[in-house]
Amino acid sequence: MPGVDASVTSSQVLLERVRAGDAEALNQLMHRYLPRLSRWASGRLPRWARDLSETSDLVQDTLMRAMAHLNTFEARGEGALQAYLRSAVMNRIRDEIRRTRRRPASDPLETAIKDDSQSPLEQAIGRELLDKYDSALDRLDPEAREAVIARLEMGCSYQEIADALGKPSPDAARMTVSRALVRLAQEMRHAR
Repeated sequence: MPGVDASVTSSQVLLERVRAGDAEALNQLMHRYLPRLSRWASGRLPRWARDLSETSDLVQDTLMRAMAHLNTFEARGEGALQAYLRSAVMNRIRDEIRRTRRRPASDPLETAIKDDSQSPLEQAIGRELLDKYDSALDRLDPEAREAVIARLEMGCSYQEIADALGKPSPDAARMTVSRALVRLAQEMRHAR
C-alpha cells in the first residue's frame, strides 16, 4: 500500500504485509514500535548493567530479532504485537542483568569505581514504589495492563490506544485508561 500513512494502517495489516515479504511494511512497524519501546524500556535497565551499549541499542537489537521471527507470531488482536514486542524487550533486559551479574569484574584494581546508583526510573519514583507498581500491573487484566503501559510508559495517544485495543474512539480509550488507572491505584494500595 504505497503512500498509506503508517499511523492509519493497523499493525495487523502491516504484519500480514511483512509476512508476504513487504520490506516497507517492516520499516513501518519498526518506525512505529521503536520509539514506544525505547520510552517504555528507559530506566528499566540499571546503569550498572549497561556496558558500551545503551538501553536504546538493546531495544533496537531486540526489535530487529523479534521482527525476524514474525512469521511464527500469532496475532490475537491489535494489541498483541505490542505486548509481544514489549515482552521480548523485558526478557532481553532481564537477560542483560543476569549476564552482567555473571560477568567477572573487568578491573580488579581498588581504584575501580562502582556505580550503585539507581536507574533514572528508580530515582524518579523509588525502587519500592516501582516494585509495587510492577506487582500491581501484573495483577490487572490484560486490557487494563495494556492501556496503562501504552499511556504511561509508552506515551501513546488515546487514538493509538483505541487502535491497539480495538476501541471505537479515543474517548473510549480514555475511559479504559482512566478505569485501569483507578484499578492500578487500588492494587498498589493493597500491595504488601
